[in-house]
Amino acid sequence: MIEFSEVNKWYGEHHVLKNVNERVSRGEVVVICGPSGSGKSTLIRTVNRLEPIDKGRIVVGEVNVNASATSVNKLRSGIGFVFQQFNLFPHLSARDNVALAPISVLGIPKKEAHERAMQLLDKVGLKHKAGAFPGQLSGGQQQRVAIARALAMNPPVMLFDEPTSALDPEMVGEVLQVMKQLANDGMTMMCVTHEMGFARDVADRVWFIADGEVLERASPSEFFASPVHPRAQKFVADIRAH
Repeated sequence: MIEFSEVNKWYGEHHVLKNVNERVSRGEVVVICGPSGSGKSTLIRTVNRLEPIDKGRIVVGEVNVNASATSVNKLRSGIGFVFQQFNLFPHLSARDNVALAPISVLGIPKKEAHERAMQLLDKVGLKHKAGAFPGQLSGGQQQRVAIARALAMNPPVMLFDEPTSALDPEMVGEVLQVMKQLANDGMTMMCVTHEMGFARDVADRVWFIADGEVLERASPSEFFASPVHPRAQKFVADIRAH
């Protein structure tokens, strides 16, 4: 579903991603973890070209992400992205936030888009908040609306960039529960997260990144029980100590 081939990215002199060669299969849940500043968010943002790469190739489905002929808008409309900071439109209700892209991008009739939005809000447990504006919702509720909005385009892939890091601790669980349900439904997912319990319970594979390199990729049981790379060993030891 997603393939990285010799992917490299620089910010000036800083080599952020170094020769990344990885694959995500259809229906697979991959959790990307590693120390702060390791390139996790940059990597996930290259998938829908929020970050252009300087060398290499990324293919999503049949689409070469960085080819000059690729329409960025079309590419992004087929990839769901959930941000750290929700990024909801403050002047639109929860329902209208979810319905906006299907109406304006796909040309779906308003009535149909609103019905679909209500179904998706129900899926994330927020049908009763359909008329509320973002400022009237908790952080966890806003993030669940953001997930429903990403799902409104029926994407085959969902990307999550630290979706719980801006939330108060008591709100984290409600967002992770929605993500677990998506995984159970067979959604292809890449998740950058510090929630190692989620990685252990839900991921098919864990990628460990440090200094722009994927140093380890393993099943959660293997990664948390017996990591191979010394950097991964230290990372897991620090988690256990914490």
